[in-house]
Amino acid sequence: MCPDCQRPAPVGIQCVDCVRDAAAAQRTARTTFGGVVRPDGRPVVTLSIIALCVVAFIAQRTVPDFTARWYYSPFWGHEEPFRFLTSAFLHSEGSFFHILLNMVALWAVGPYLEVQLGRARYVTLYLLSALGGSVVVLASAALGWSSWFGGVVGASGAIFGLFGAAFVVMWRSGHPAQSILGIIAINMVFSFVVPGISWQGHLGGLVVGALVAAAYAFAPKERRRLVALVLPVVVLVLLVAITTWAYGTAPEDVRTIWTLPHALQWAIVEGP
Repeated sequence: MCPDCQRPAPVGIQCVDCVRDAAAAQRTARTTFGGVVRPDGRPVVTLSIIALCVVAFIAQRTVPDFTARWYYSPFWGHEEPFRFLTSAFLHSEGSFFHILLNMVALWAVGPYLEVQLGRARYVTLYLLSALGGSVVVLASAALGWSSWFGGVVGASGAIFGLFGAAFVVMWRSGHPAQSILGIIAINMVFSFVVPGISWQGHLGGLVVGALVAAAYAFAPKERRRLVALVLPVVVLVLLVAITTWAYGTAPEDVRTIWTLPHALQWAIVEGP
């Protein structure tokens, strides 16, 4: 064995082949909830979400009609379902505080959940929470509590889902969760009393995030993979069912606009 091929071991020296075989035979270290413990610990998913939000914010301020093409409202969600999710990566164009507050909150709780749950289940949790927020905004319009044409943007719904998930994970692991519960309570109060905040999106994200995390956290160890595969399908079916019901209650004037050509819809809803 040449010096370049020598690898220090707890006892003596090993060759590269022995080191490789030992690494292959070693079991992957995981957290209590099944997340893979990575040596670098870098929160790749959280950083990617932050990067997407920043890029989208720059586009909002530089590309004409970018926000109008991607924001969510119950009306446009019927015509362009992708808006249910794309709005979660947009923020208020005229306020750096909006995106800054959301990204700080995401960075505060996201890496913890990404490590505990694993990257795949974490990103699933984030997207389902964002989708849940949009669906509750739609349900609110169907119940007559808000407008069919009111637009919403922001990652807050998804982040509230992470708040709810963090509470469940901390509680399940036996760690004190009063602090995160207090954050949720304070922010929900602000959601209801401060004008211009979508309490529907926050509430929807919070409920979906907490429920999804509960399924992850309380799943038996031998059924984690099954839960990770089946749960998103079940949640999606439920959200689609609520969406179908809500659009079935749309008032006649909204239905009439849906029948018009897209350019005319745009002129009516977005204005000149």
